[in-house]
Amino acid sequence: MSFFDISNVAIKELGPGLKARFLHSEKMTVSYWNLSAGAVVPRHAHPHEQIANIIEGEFEMTVDGQTRLLGPGEGVIIAPHMDHSGIAKTDCRIIDVFYPVREDYRQPDGHTRFPTDT
Repeated sequence: MSFFDISNVAIKELGPGLKARFLHSEKMTVSYWNLSAGAVVPRHAHPHEQIANIIEGEFEMTVDGQTRLLGPGEGVIIAPHMDHSGIAKTDCRIIDVFYPVREDYRQPDGHTRFPTDT
């Protein structure tokens, strides 16, 4: 067991208005996002299963061609290799869970970006 204080985890910026803190266990990654209103998550896909949870704000998400405006308490389960994108309609807080571990998000150099290959 490992206790943590998320405020002690370094913030990474993956694009304009897209800031996150990443926690990694042996088998999964949890990301704590703070998105500025208008921030765009570009269309991408990855080999990881993902569960996105909206904690605060409104986030318009498109998954496999279907678009929905999500608010607090709502979310989506995204299968591996499925195209998805989004835009923060307001300032947002989102928690994402990925399986398996997002090795690309472990990069210490701060140059992590959204993957674009499926």
